[in-house]
Amino acid sequence: MNKSPQHEEKSSSRRGFLKKTAKGGLAALSLTSVAAGATNLAGIAAKEESQTVGAPRIKPDHVIRSVPVNMVWGYFGADVPPVSRVKDGDVVEIHTVSTAGISSKEPEAFFKENNLPVDQHAQEIIDILKNVKPEPSGIRGHMLTGPLYIEGAEPGDSLEIRILDLPLRSSYGVNSVWPGGGGIPDAVKTRETFVYRYDKKKKTASFIEGVEIPLRPFMGVMALSPPPEVGRVSSIPPDFFGGNLDIKHLVKGTTLYLPVSVPGGLFTTGDCHSAQGNGEVSGVAIEASLALVAKFIVHKGKTIKQPRAETPTHFIAVGLDPDLDKAMQNALTETVNFIKEEMGFTFNQALSIASTGVDFEVSQVVDRTLGVHAMIPKSIFTKKKFPYWT
Repeated sequence: MNKSPQHEEKSSSRRGFLKKTAKGGLAALSLTSVAAGATNLAGIAAKEESQTVGAPRIKPDHVIRSVPVNMVWGYFGADVPPVSRVKDGDVVEIHTVSTAGISSKEPEAFFKENNLPVDQHAQEIIDILKNVKPEPSGIRGHMLTGPLYIEGAEPGDSLEIRILDLPLRSSYGVNSVWPGGGGIPDAVKTRETFVYRYDKKKKTASFIEGVEIPLRPFMGVMALSPPPEVGRVSSIPPDFFGGNLDIKHLVKGTTLYLPVSVPGGLFTTGDCHSAQGNGEVSGVAIEASLALVAKFIVHKGKTIKQPRAETPTHFIAVGLDPDLDKAMQNALTETVNFIKEEMGFTFNQALSIASTGVDFEVSQVVDRTLGVHAMIPKSIFTKKKFPYWT
């Protein structure tokens, strides 16, 4: 998602790769560690279960709570100290918050004006806005949780993030429009914020009678650190290390692969969405607070240059650039290279397959660096089988 000026809270063979990613499973694991600030966890968990839409059924190895000491406001960097260390193969539950529409000067006002309870989730947001400081050099972006240090991850490896669950942590989400924002910035004359209420039974969100948007939660931002020589960077534009990809298909049961640039990878996440259309054309989605339950798997020596993703039915290639035409070209190049190198076809054959069997979609047009993703159906490769973890 992009940010308005007031919302700058608001980036071996295929068979062998898949065989390695299929190791492990979804068996529930015991809780062995909790991030800083996780005192009286049992009581807190009981409170959160009562307000979470579809509480996680998977017992994690670690829980990283959305408390001020675990948050970073708007940036990634190799010098950002990790909030927790986890092992290769661990399952981690990461709590996140959205501060969209909420003033950092008087955060309580948002909840009062919209007749929302100041519950545990709201209190977390209030505490975070009052205690987490923006990046001192002026870099601005999203309110994020992390980073996590994944033991064994080194530059030249890739990190697999299996998205096991994405429960909502509140009963509402926020979308906004504002002058100068979104895909038609000059056409918007006034600022307006819309609070979407969730219907748990229907699994929909609505801000006005007669319109119901299906809930499809996903994380807008999932990133590893850029290389040390890059320094700190804003979380708004996505890049080769991930970040603000805003790919709506990265829902529960899907997988993201990111290149590792620093020891431990340093995984950071946030900018959660409960629903978004391709393009994210107002500048934001339904901005939400979610818990990401994910399994982290290190692939030693598996070097990739750009983010890749996978669903039970598709491979996803990603193209990024400030120019949308160039982002499309980059997505096509990634697609052709994937089909050629991983599936064993010639360049010309791969381009033909991409032209006739692959759909290219605009991820978002609002994050400074624009995104196009390619949906590559597994079903078109009739002589290949693709084991998957779900």
